[in-house]
Amino acid sequence: MDAILTALTDPRWSPYMVGAGIGVLSWLAFLLSDHPLGISTAFAKTAGMLEKAVRGPKVAEKPYYQENKPEIDWEWMLVVGVFIGALASALASGTFHWDWVPPMWEEAFGGSIPIRLAVALLGGICVGFGARWGRGCTSGHGISGTMQLVLGSWLAAACFFIGGVAAALIIYRIF
Repeated sequence: MDAILTALTDPRWSPYMVGAGIGVLSWLAFLLSDHPLGISTAFAKTAGMLEKAVRGPKVAEKPYYQENKPEIDWEWMLVVGVFIGALASALASGTFHWDWVPPMWEEAFGGSIPIRLAVALLGGICVGFGARWGRGCTSGHGISGTMQLVLGSWLAAACFFIGGVAAALIIYRIF
């Protein structure tokens, strides 16, 4: 029992333990909801809920929202669970702190909070657009799609890794 508590309060979890946990979560998602694990649709549904609050029921007429109703469902709650789980993990390990400009960013690009927030917003928009355009996010393709042996998901996962390596090379200025 002590080993489990120690593992759960470590600042860095074992990638094997995390991988096994994500695998079990994926199996449970299929078993309990007959739906693959993914969260990008939840963000699109949130946009629909916000639009519905402003424009009213007219939002339901859009073809996308007829297929993906803007409502709170299990995927949306999964996003909430990711935030709660990350907070609980950071608090349990004693590593929680607010960091508007991470040290690596500050070293490379300076300490401007508005620039950091603008780049983060732009990056979030690009990732969201890419996830919708690619019909899934890294968890949707990289976990659920590869688990189902979907060729497009394997190709997407390879591209995620290639893009990640390219971004790391740029950020760390290895070129």
